[in-house]
Amino acid sequence: MEEDKITTASLPGEGKAPRDAYAGYIRRKRLVLVVLFVAVVGIAVFSMTMGSLQIAPLDVVRAVFGQGDVRTVAAVQNIRLPRVLTAVVAGVALALAGCAYQSVLRNPLASASTLGISQGAAFGASLAIIVFAGGAGASAAYEGISTADPVTTALFAFAGAMLSTVVILLLSRVREMTPESIVLLGVALSALFTAGTTIVQYFAEDSQVAAVVFWTFGDLGRVSRSQLTVMVLVTAVSAVFFFANRWAMNAIESGEGLAHSLGISVNGVRLANMLVASAAASTVVAFCGIVNFVGLVAPHVMRRLLGADYRFLLPASALAGAGMLLVSDILCHVVVAPLILPISAITSFVGAPIFIYLLFRGVSR
Repeated sequence: MEEDKITTASLPGEGKAPRDAYAGYIRRKRLVLVVLFVAVVGIAVFSMTMGSLQIAPLDVVRAVFGQGDVRTVAAVQNIRLPRVLTAVVAGVALALAGCAYQSVLRNPLASASTLGISQGAAFGASLAIIVFAGGAGASAAYEGISTADPVTTALFAFAGAMLSTVVILLLSRVREMTPESIVLLGVALSALFTAGTTIVQYFAEDSQVAAVVFWTFGDLGRVSRSQLTVMVLVTAVSAVFFFANRWAMNAIESGEGLAHSLGISVNGVRLANMLVASAAASTVVAFCGIVNFVGLVAPHVMRRLLGADYRFLLPASALAGAGMLLVSDILCHVVVAPLILPISAITSFVGAPIFIYLLFRGVSR
């Protein structure tokens, strides 16, 4: 019968065979990734042209490879390139961590900020600066006198950030908790760590409080080469781990029942991904300070653009996070030049309106 006939026109791709339609789907996703990569590289080069010494984009590229004027090479390789690399690595780590949180918790509001990880890092940094005498160098750096010793502050910030993750995982193991309740637990931990930070600051001297506030502002320029190396290693390992688990994330995205039927240990995947994501986010926060909204907004934007296929969502979120942090760093330098604004304030100003827009679009749909 005529109505029983199935034509290729009823398949995706306007008459193409299913395999051809799927190949076109893959090509479109890859094209978006290529465009994002080119955009991030372009933003990075543009960022390195700015400063007291104006440098042409072509000269920036040559200076990166050690060619050109000595002064230009020194400015690019010693000052601008490390800052740009820090922004890229931090953006990639935070976006991948946010993407992983949102996947395994199946909650679009999951991020380092909403799970209490950033607040835990701030509490740890406050203890290091105020209680364990890590603040002498930090306050000196705030006044521009000397370089701060980052070891104690970074270690305590990392420990505080990981403490939030451990508490969440332990409480979720004691009593079975839904993904929504885990995020609410993170919000409660955020309030608890914020209260602890306030109490520690209450008994501190003015210079120590100033050092803590300066740390929480966030600063990409204070990351040393050794710290950047650590960030690169942690981010690279995290990226490999997340991409190796992309199919498990896709299965969990479709429902825990389906994931269990495919032989995936949902609890095991959730535990491993949260630990790795927390390690990546904690490393960035420990070295760079509080950086908000990158891990929350970047996966949201890419999910709207590419869908929830983690084969493409993970690298796209990483590129979007890097681009978002690079743009924020540029704005830090140009809004009230020659002053440099805190990176945390700019990421919030950039990220909050985008997130509100995405929420309203979701409501309208």
